[in-house]
Amino acid sequence: VGAGRMGVGLRLQVRFQPILGTDTLRVRGAELLLRWVTPQGEIPPTQFIPIAEMTGSIVPIGKWVFRQACLAEAAWRARHGISAPYVSVNISARQLNDETLARTCKAELAETGADPSRVLLELTETSLMSDVATNLRVLGQLAELGLQVAVDDFGTGYSSLSQLLRMPVSTLKIDREFVDGIDKRHDSKAIVSAVSSMARAMRLEVIAEGVENENQLNYLRDIGCDYVQGFLFHRPMLPEDFARLLQERAAERRSDHAEDLY
Repeated sequence: VGAGRMGVGLRLQVRFQPILGTDTLRVRGAELLLRWVTPQGEIPPTQFIPIAEMTGSIVPIGKWVFRQACLAEAAWRARHGISAPYVSVNISARQLNDETLARTCKAELAETGADPSRVLLELTETSLMSDVATNLRVLGQLAELGLQVAVDDFGTGYSSLSQLLRMPVSTLKIDREFVDGIDKRHDSKAIVSAVSSMARAMRLEVIAEGVENENQLNYLRDIGCDYVQGFLFHRPMLPEDFARLLQERAAERRSDHAEDLY
């Protein structure tokens, strides 16, 4: 897991940003993030993904990225068993409209041995609502494979809650813009609290992204947010660095357990 070439001159690498449970701050998952590595340095996906979507190259790129997510999940679970983190991976609007998406995911899951229940597909609220009828059908196919679905950047679009309830969604991700505003704007604080309350009512889990300070973390804990990710804890990491982090945390848990028994 780590690097691949998608055409001449396009070298992609993956990074993993840990997702922590707010109760214990243990690593519960990791979001797979993509980087385009050039001689001049790394180019973030916000710059090249829109171009890839326009040209259609996002489909083979997305297939490669999903495979990296599956390989990572299988490797982590082989090493850490049930305590291994899940992996989340972004799916673009263009991929969602690709008729082969479900077949591709099924083939990659079978080939890599990944557990689909531990693979979370992140789709933006805007892309989900672009074509509700088609997306419901595609999401139904993905759910039949056992894959989990999260609504990314929730609160930035204009989704109908009645439509959202029809979709096989398990998780809402609060956009970093609202998390950043917890310390600065009352309206952002109110939105974060409302999303968390609504998610509990709908029996959905909530992830807050972009957490950068203790005040934000404490507020998110207070309102019952399930998971957090952000620079307060970890920046996106190379695969080998993330594997090392998991090893260190596993050793800490074994030590804590031994002390408890003593």
